[in-house]
Amino acid sequence: MALIVADSDVLIDALRGRPPGVARVRQALDAGVLSTTTITLFELLSGARSEAESAPIDRLLGAMTLLPFDDVASRAAAALRRTLAAQGRPIGMADYMIAGICVARSAALLTRNRAHFEHVPGLALAPA
Repeated sequence: MALIVADSDVLIDALRGRPPGVARVRQALDAGVLSTTTITLFELLSGARSEAESAPIDRLLGAMTLLPFDDVASRAAAALRRTLAAQGRPIGMADYMIAGICVARSAALLTRNRAHFEHVPGLALAPA
């Protein structure tokens, strides 16, 4: 099974016990293919209002690989930004970075925001 990168919306669903996020995250974790990005780590932790809210985030993300925004991902994200901006379909800076990480690692993105990411060239979307 290919590497799957969980977006923040799916991880928030899993943390809150909402289907289908819980089942999909558990399935990918059990298969050993679930990861997320350091960008998503930032998004989740910056939304936590206390240590009590950040502890479950730390536990969940501790069970998966955190993929960094490195030089290869940076170049992929920049190319995606130029392409999507030229098409009039911007997606936001954090999402360019997440997509760049996925494209650079040939990983599929697991997200509920499929309409937002479906126009990103070279980005595979994992089945929800």
